[in-house]
Amino acid sequence: MKLSGIKLEPSVISDLYKKTLVESDTPGLPEKKVIPTVVDESEKKSAGSLHFLGENKKNILVLVSYNLVNYLPDEELAFLTNMLSACQLGIADVAILNVDKAPALSYMEITGKLNSRIILLFGIAPSSLDLPIDFPHFQVQSFNNTTILYTPLIEDIKNNKIFKSKLWVCLRKIFNV
Repeated sequence: MKLSGIKLEPSVISDLYKKTLVESDTPGLPEKKVIPTVVDESEKKSAGSLHFLGENKKNILVLVSYNLVNYLPDEELAFLTNMLSACQLGIADVAILNVDKAPALSYMEITGKLNSRIILLFGIAPSSLDLPIDFPHFQVQSFNNTTILYTPLIEDIKNNKIFKSKLWVCLRKIFNV
């Protein structure tokens, strides 16, 4: 039997590599880059009619909006994975929900189905979820026993040092890192 014919389920790979799977350009150098794993459509998790990436182990919801992919593009997934690793979290700890692939949802529906205690809104305005409060980017907001962070799109953050810095300050506050 050839080893190349063995297929591992994404959840098994996730369990094997709790943090991230990395590849170094030059042996011995600390610079690393994330190798995003391809997630098979049949492996998506669901809560009711919500389909999300991850296992939602720590009730952390990441909301994104991409109309051409099921969850988010590879580069944005790599950035998100690095961000989660810096907070001592992994993909299994969160539920990544692409609102473009979900029916029209409200804050109450999402939190009711996923029991989210932390919500990270990447490019999704609080008003689009029928939240009765409005707040600017990079302001950690508490509402109804939930911590919410509203930020620009992931691709805007990953290409802007100031946005990265502001995001890191907020994440340190939320996750006590």
